[in-house]
Amino acid sequence: MKLTDFFAAQLEREAALSKKALQRVPEGKADWKPHAKSMPFGYLATLVACMPDWIAMTIDRDELDLKPPSGQGYKPPATDTNAKLLAAHDECVGRGIAALRKTTDEFLATPWKLLVGGQVVMEDPRYKVIADTFTHLAHHRGQLTVYLRLNDVAVPSIYGPTADDKTF
Repeated sequence: MKLTDFFAAQLEREAALSKKALQRVPEGKADWKPHAKSMPFGYLATLVACMPDWIAMTIDRDELDLKPPSGQGYKPPATDTNAKLLAAHDECVGRGIAALRKTTDEFLATPWKLLVGGQVVMEDPRYKVIADTFTHLAHHRGQLTVYLRLNDVAVPSIYGPTADDKTF
């Protein structure tokens, strides 16, 4: 099996799981945080919704600077309603899958860089960056389910049943 096919199938599976959690994000809680050091609920939900776009960026660009000297960094879409959040997720998943379907395994072996303020902080083959994106997504989606629980929102089953959702 080609890596591109493997990653596209994995993205489709993970996107469906993320969508189950994103559908339950309550409106009007964008600024809520469980702790002063935690990220706001809205930011976290947008991160989970848009992380599949990182796959497209990894394929379509040779690098990403999180704080470019020009100040014109990545701007996530507006997701101030649940409908916008879910639409952004669908668009980001679509871009990720489209990018995987147009590339090759050979290209995924080429280097990709992450920079902060013009300084390289990571350089790895694209396939490793994409694989790490799935782990990163699972981590933040897990955080999102904790935020749901702390806001008395039923937590959907992701990799197994929850106290609220016994389906699996």
